Amino acid sequence: MALTLSSVAVAAAGTFAVPALADAVSTENNSVARAAHAEAAVPGTPCSVSVRACVDLETQRAWLARDGEVVRGPMTIATGGEGYATPVGHSLRVYRKDKDHVSGESRTPDGRPAPMPYSVFFNDGGIAFHAGDPARSSAGCVRMEDDDAKATFAELQIGDKVQVVNGSVERAHR
Repeated sequence: MALTLSSVAVAAAGTFAVPALADAVSTENNSVARAAHAEAAVPGTPCSVSVRACVDLETQRAWLARDGEVVRGPMTIATGGEGYATPVGHSLRVYRKDKDHVSGESRTPDGRPAPMPYSVFFNDGGIAFHAGDPARSSAGCVRMEDDDAKATFAELQIGDKVQVVNGSVERAHR
């Protein structure tokens, strides 16, 4: 039994070590980030002209863009709260849309799955744009007003590029 518990402890320690090492690699100093920084920015945003959606974690604003021009925004948003940060990414892609999605993780106060209407998923772990109160942080998602979520759902298509950045860092790299 001690051998089994030791094996589990070693396996668990290894599991924690890998993310810690991955976190040490700068999201701003990899080939994808460098390629994004080499592009011009969509005017009025911190994101590259090749994006269809831009999220600035610092200002809690988002934009929709088409052909290097803003088509909606800035939109007021709420991103991940303590322990649930919305991950930075320079070449994320929309991979799923679900108008009537409900969370498999978050619950309402009465225990029901939390609604996530007009969900547009763009990162692993179920990270999505969706309607919700932008005055409250999310569990990693990008919450926005209903009208903004509906517009985002209508505008973005599977495969569209999304950037989630810290605006001041992006501006410093350009």
